[in-house]
Amino acid sequence: MIVGAGFAGYRTARALSRLTRGRAEITLLNPTDYFLYLPLLPQVAAGILEPRRVTVSLSGTLPRVRLVLGEADGIDLDARTVHYEGPEGDPGTLAYDRLVLAAGSVNKLLPVPGVAEHAHGFRGLPEALYLRDHVTRQVELAAAEDDPKSCAARCTFVVVGAGYTGTEVAAQGQLFTDAQVRRHPLRSGMRPRWLLLDIADRVLPELDRRLSRTAGKVLRERGVDVRTGTSVKEATPGGVLLSDGEFVDTRTLVWCVGVRPDPLAESLGLPLERGRLLVDPYLSVPGRPELFACGDAAAVPDLENPGGYTPMTAQHAWRQGSTAARNVAASLGIGESRPYRHRDLGFVVDLGGVKAAANPLGIPLSGVAAGAVTRGYHLAAMPGNRVRVAADWLLDAVLPRQAVQLGLVRSWSVPLDTASPELARVPGRPDKHVEEPMHEPAKSQPGGEPARNQAGGEPARNQPGGEPAKNQPGGEPAKNQPGGEPAKNQPGGEPAKNQPVGPGRTEPPGPVRQQDLPSAADSGTSAEGDS
Repeated sequence: MIVGAGFAGYRTARALSRLTRGRAEITLLNPTDYFLYLPLLPQVAAGILEPRRVTVSLSGTLPRVRLVLGEADGIDLDARTVHYEGPEGDPGTLAYDRLVLAAGSVNKLLPVPGVAEHAHGFRGLPEALYLRDHVTRQVELAAAEDDPKSCAARCTFVVVGAGYTGTEVAAQGQLFTDAQVRRHPLRSGMRPRWLLLDIADRVLPELDRRLSRTAGKVLRERGVDVRTGTSVKEATPGGVLLSDGEFVDTRTLVWCVGVRPDPLAESLGLPLERGRLLVDPYLSVPGRPELFACGDAAAVPDLENPGGYTPMTAQHAWRQGSTAARNVAASLGIGESRPYRHRDLGFVVDLGGVKAAANPLGIPLSGVAAGAVTRGYHLAAMPGNRVRVAADWLLDAVLPRQAVQLGLVRSWSVPLDTASPELARVPGRPDKHVEEPMHEPAKSQPGGEPARNQAGGEPARNQPGGEPAKNQPGGEPAKNQPGGEPAKNQPGGEPAKNQPVGPGRTEPPGPVRQQDLPSAADSGTSAEGDS
């Protein structure tokens, strides 16, 4: 039994099915029927790639694996069962002989007033679809505005967190909005303004300083307002208050600050390290030989750095999935187990257009060369859809992008405080919220440590040619989802009217116009949580 089909879970399922060759029954439990290649999610939001290009069918690429759609909500270690809820709300129970926990991570919420209500996230496909529509809508409305102040607010986009995700979202976003205003000119002298905030002293603080300088230079030359040493103190309906005392009028706040392990790991009652399940170098939980864990949910000893643990990156998750599969097979008498080891091979960060920052094998690159390496890496790392992705890149190079609102995801369907960013909320069902433990230190302050495992591409680390980035842009749920009208007095959406309120909530999940609400007939009908 494998819980989760992110980078760790997908790689485990694929490798284990090849190793066992039908001699074991493999079940994969996941909320969606696809694997999401998160590093390219910013290109979905920017209109370069179509949404399905960054998804890989689980049933189509894992032929000897049984796929069960659902979200795990409890594990009984003594009974060796996993309890889950299906996409239509139906409960279920699955038994296992071996369990691989690869549940990934969820949004990290910090006690910053107004962020949960007014921020947009970037961890899943629904958020990317929302952000694309929302940004398109804001530019179109700004072009028709008579009030200069309102026009400026609609065309100001604030991204918090200058890690991989935040940097790529801001870089791609500036190009996207600049292209829009060429077709829909704003008031004289105005252009879209993107702010990238981080409390660190430079963008991409986890990378080599040469790559950070390259990325910062590209962003500033493009017109992105990069502010280091700055965070968000409060988010309000009309904008954000910065830590330096400045108030920025905006309708858009994109939260790319960080993630934390899925609460499912904590619910097991086993030893943890910062919310991650402690495992040995063989990815097995001490005292529970039938239980393995990998990816963001596991604290894996770093054998290259004694006393430390491997960071929560996609590259580690992908490689750990392969090791977990080998060791699970060894526990069944197939092959031999081995500990998890890694070696850094470089980093890649896509900055949009032909620009990127990369250091394959430690060789720093910038400009067109880095762009070619970055795109080549993504094509090599993707487990599918390579030709379609390459075709979309080619079309984007020769044709203008289609800046239209599809209206597929509503604002209330992707709340920030959700434990399932990969699923859009459906009417008539309560959402699972993330409860932040008060005792857990906030590693990623607003505008601080960049989000790991977020779309936008983690550094290509420990991978032949760079491993894919996992569970990234992450992304915070976008409020005021595409399809809704833009917010009046709220970053990204109209004030919520008659919005359905989930159990235990006294506030609507997000701003939404009356026409965004499900009809009475729809409310009583089961709907799949499909994005």
